[in-house]
Amino acid sequence: MTTKPAAARATVYGYPRQGQGRELKKAIEGYWKGRVTADALRATAADLRRTNWQQLSEAGIHEVPTGDFSYYDHVLDTSVMVGAIPARHRDAVAADPLDGYFAMARGTQDVAPLEMTKWFDTNYHYLVPELGPDTVFAADATKQVTELKEALALGLTARPVLVGPVTYLLLAKPAPGVPAGFEPLTLLDRLLPVYAEVLADLRAAGAAWAQLDEPALVQDRTPAELNAVTRAYRDLGALTDRPKLLVASYFDRLGDALPVLAKAPVDGLALDFTEAAAANLDDLAAVGGLPGKRLVAGVVNGRNIWVNDLATSLSTLGTLLGLADRVDVSASCSLLHVPLDATAERDIEPQILRWLAFAKQKTREVVTLARGLSQGTGTITAELAANRADLASRAGSPITHDEAVRSRAAAVTDADARRSQPYGERTAAQRAHLRLPLLPTTTIGSFPQTGELRAARADLRAGRIDMTGYEERIKAEIHEVITFQEKTGLDVLVHGEAERNDMVQYFAEQLTGYLATQHGWVQSYGTRYVRPPILAGDISRPEPMTVRWTAYAQCLTDRPVKGMLTGPVTMLAWSFVRDDQPLTDTARQLALALRDEVNDLEADGTSVIQVDEPALRETLPLRAADRAEYLAWATEVFRLTTSGVRPDTQIHTHMCYAEFGDIVQAIDDLDADVISLEAARSHMQVARELAAHGYPREAGPGVYDIHSPRVPSAEEVADLLRTGLKAIPAERLWVNPDCGLKTRGWPETRASLENLVAAARTVRGELPAS
Repeated sequence: MTTKPAAARATVYGYPRQGQGRELKKAIEGYWKGRVTADALRATAADLRRTNWQQLSEAGIHEVPTGDFSYYDHVLDTSVMVGAIPARHRDAVAADPLDGYFAMARGTQDVAPLEMTKWFDTNYHYLVPELGPDTVFAADATKQVTELKEALALGLTARPVLVGPVTYLLLAKPAPGVPAGFEPLTLLDRLLPVYAEVLADLRAAGAAWAQLDEPALVQDRTPAELNAVTRAYRDLGALTDRPKLLVASYFDRLGDALPVLAKAPVDGLALDFTEAAAANLDDLAAVGGLPGKRLVAGVVNGRNIWVNDLATSLSTLGTLLGLADRVDVSASCSLLHVPLDATAERDIEPQILRWLAFAKQKTREVVTLARGLSQGTGTITAELAANRADLASRAGSPITHDEAVRSRAAAVTDADARRSQPYGERTAAQRAHLRLPLLPTTTIGSFPQTGELRAARADLRAGRIDMTGYEERIKAEIHEVITFQEKTGLDVLVHGEAERNDMVQYFAEQLTGYLATQHGWVQSYGTRYVRPPILAGDISRPEPMTVRWTAYAQCLTDRPVKGMLTGPVTMLAWSFVRDDQPLTDTARQLALALRDEVNDLEADGTSVIQVDEPALRETLPLRAADRAEYLAWATEVFRLTTSGVRPDTQIHTHMCYAEFGDIVQAIDDLDADVISLEAARSHMQVARELAAHGYPREAGPGVYDIHSPRVPSAEEVADLLRTGLKAIPAERLWVNPDCGLKTRGWPETRASLENLVAAARTVRGELPAS
C-alpha cells in the first residue's frame, strides 16, 4: 500500500526586521541618543516581531520563524547565546546587557568593536566572533526562548532559527593575542554541549522543530571540516531532549556536504534550488534522496526581486516529491535580503510593478506553490495565468532592450580595457603632475550626511524649495567640506558627495535601464539600510553625472579634488539585477556608461579619479571552481571603465569590509594606480597580504574605523601607520579612513581627521631623509 505524501506546508527562514517605516532603526538610534528608553525600544521590537508573524500567518505561512529578528546582527546574537563575549566587553555586558551588546557592535570611545565583514556573497554585514583556546562557552537562550514564546502565544506554529555550530565556528576568527595557527573549529566539542542546552530550553518552551543554519557548508570544505559536520550532527541528533532538527543551507549547492547531512541523524534538510544552487536537485537524487526525512525546498529566490516562474518551480517541486517523505516550500534563504512590500512603490509604472516581488509578494508565491503542490495545479489556475502574463510582459517590454547599447558593448575589444602605458611609467608622470608628499592624506569620498542635507532633499521633493534653492544648499555644503579639508591639511580632497543619496542609487537614477524605489529598504548592517535600485533594462548614460559638482569643488582649492564614481561590479552587486541575460553582458554595458563619465571628468581637468569597488570581494562565487571566470570579467569591466584616460591621470579604487587575501591577484589585475582598503579593525592585515603578494602599486590601508563612533587618537593612528610601513614602503603608502564618512557626525569626523593628519605628519617626520 502506498502512503500518500503529507500535504506541503509553506514556511520561510527569516523576514525583514526593520518594519514598514524603518521603525526599528529609528528606535535604536533614538536609544543611542538617549531619546528612547530601553523599555520603549524593547516594546517597539516586540511590536515589529508580532506584526511580522501576523503578516506571515495571514498570508498563509504555516510555520513562522523565530529568533531571526535582531537589534543589530544575528551572528552577534549567537555570540551572546553561547557566551562568546570578548574579554574587553565583559564588564560592559555584565553592567548592562543591552549597552554591552551595542558596544560589541559599535565600540565605545575606549573599547574597539568586533570586526565586521560580509555575510557570504551578500551585502549584509555580520559581526565576526572572536575566539581563542581559552574561550569558555555558556548557554544563554533568553532571546531565543522569549521570541518563541511570543509567537506561540499568538497561536502560531513557530520554528526557532539558529546559526549552526559549524558555520558559527567557521565564521569566527582568532581573538587578538591568540597564538598563530589557532583554528576556531577546534572548539566544536566545547560548543556542542551549549547548543544542546539551548535546544533543550527551546523544546521545554514548546518548539517542535528547530532550524540550524549551516550556509558555510556550501563553500569548499576540507575533509577535516566535513568530519566536524559529521560529529556535530551525530551528537546533536543523538540528543533525547531536543526539538526535531532541520539543517538549512543556502546561496549555493551543498556539494560534498550533502551526503554528510543526508546520512546525519537529523529530521530534515532545507536546501536552496535557485540559481547556482539548482544543482542540489541532481545531487539530492544521486545520494538517494531523504527517505524518512523532511525536505524544505527553497524554490522562490530570496535574494532577487523578480516574480517567480511558478510553472518552473512547480516542476522542480514535483521532482522533489519522489526524494523525501515530506516536501515543504520556502524561499531559498531568509527574506532579510529583499525589501518588505512592492505595493508600497507608488512611482513605479503598474506594468513594471507586476514584474516585482518583495518579501510580502514572495511569501504569497511560497504559499501559492505549497497549495499547488498539495492540492494540484487546478487550485491555482488563476495564479498561474497571471504569472505567465507577468513573465511575458517583462520579456516583451522595450524597457529591456536598446539595440544601440547592445551594439556598442558587442564592439568592445581587449585594447579598450588596457591603459596606454604600464604602471611604472604612469606613476612617474602622476608624481610629477600631482607633487604629493610622502604618506599623502585623503578620505574615501563622502562626508557626513547631515540632517540639514536630508531636509533639503525632502524640501525639494515636497516642493518647499525649488532646484535653485536646493543647489545653493549643496554648494554651501561643498564649500564647507573643502574649507575644512584645506584647514585640516589633507593633501587630496573630495567634494563630500553632499548631493548624493547613496553611492549606487545616485548613479542609477541618472542611467537608463534602472528603476529607483521609495520604500525598498534592505539592511546592510546594524541600523544602516540601503535602497538597492532595480536594474531592469539596457544601460546608457544620457549626460554627465558628477562633472559639475567636482568642477565646482575644484574651483575652490588649488589642491587636487578626486572625482568619485561607483564601479560597475559594485553597481551590480548593490542593485537588484535583471536575470534575463548573462551578468557579463550587463556588466559591460555599465562599464561603458561609467567610462564616458571618467573621460568627461578628465576632460574637465580632474587629475585624480576614484572608481569604488567595495563589492568586488563580496560577489566572489562561494565555490573556488567558479571564481576564475568571475574575477576575469570583474577586473576586465573595471579596466574598461578606467582605461581611457591619460597616463598622468591617477586612478584610485576602494574596497571595504571583506577578506581580501584570496583576491589579491585580482586587486593587482585591476591595474588601479592607488587602492584604499579597510584595515583598522583587522590591524593592517590587508597590508601584510598585499606585501606577501608583491603588490607593486600604491595602497591606503585604512587607519580610522568609520563604522564606530569612537575617535582614534593621533598616536593610535600613527601606530597603525608604522605597522603599515612594515609591509608597504613610504613612497607607496597612503593615509586614509577605512571607508566614506557619510554615516558619521561632524564632531567625530573633524576630530578623527585632525588626528589622522597629525599622525601622518608625525610618522612622515620619522622617515629617513631621502
